[in-house]
Amino acid sequence: MTRLLRLLFALVLLALTACGGLPSRMNSKDDALTDYGVAIRWSEFDQAESFLDPALREQQPLTDLDRERFKLIQITGYEVKSRQVEADASITQTVEIRVVTRNTQLEHVITDHQSWRWEPLAKRYWLTSGLPDFNAR
Repeated sequence: MTRLLRLLFALVLLALTACGGLPSRMNSKDDALTDYGVAIRWSEFDQAESFLDPALREQQPLTDLDRERFKLIQITGYEVKSRQVEADASITQTVEIRVVTRNTQLEHVITDHQSWRWEPLAKRYWLTSGLPDFNAR
């Protein structure tokens, strides 16, 4: 019986998602920063790139070499250590990211210092500090 209820719940959730019945999540700081964290945590770097400030993306676009390097790592942890909201609504946060290099299977930890700027016209936050440097030790 519980199996049937779980299946029914999953189908209802799927139907709501397909029909657009769930609200957009890019309108608040918590949702934007959380969605970015999820993208990094699941090694979805193309998705993570969409959070970069458009000016930064234009100045420093990801190269094919960058994308190939992303394939060499697997993220195993993403933990926000601190977050501060400034008077101008910008956000700085420090995140600990656990990274495994696929060919050696060695894990290392990097600290990512993020800066986010609020865009009132778009009503969203943009990451201005760039994607994490996964080669940092």
